[in-house]
Amino acid sequence: MSQQPPVKGKLVDQETRCEHYHKQEDIIAIKFYCCGTYYPCYQCHQECTEHDIERWPQDHFDKKAILCGVCKHELTINEYLQSSYTCPYCQSTFNEGCARHYSIYFED
Repeated sequence: MSQQPPVKGKLVDQETRCEHYHKQEDIIAIKFYCCGTYYPCYQCHQECTEHDIERWPQDHFDKKAILCGVCKHELTINEYLQSSYTCPYCQSTFNEGCARHYSIYFED
């Protein structure tokens, strides 16, 4: 198991669940393009920073920017988007509902 990068925000456990999203499947953190910092969700980012969210450009989707809170592996954005909501390293299930927020994090 690799060491987890620091995750900021209103965490409620070591698997990156936060006070906004804390279901069993809420186990990813996202490195925000604007600040290079991992947060569990956009709401944590908004509450903990004083800058606007900048979305990841498509030509950066090969960068590691998604953290599995269970196994601590960092996934590229492409790996995450192609994962079918399952960590390719530990097979933990990610929350499918996160897809509703992709436009906040990633360019179309």
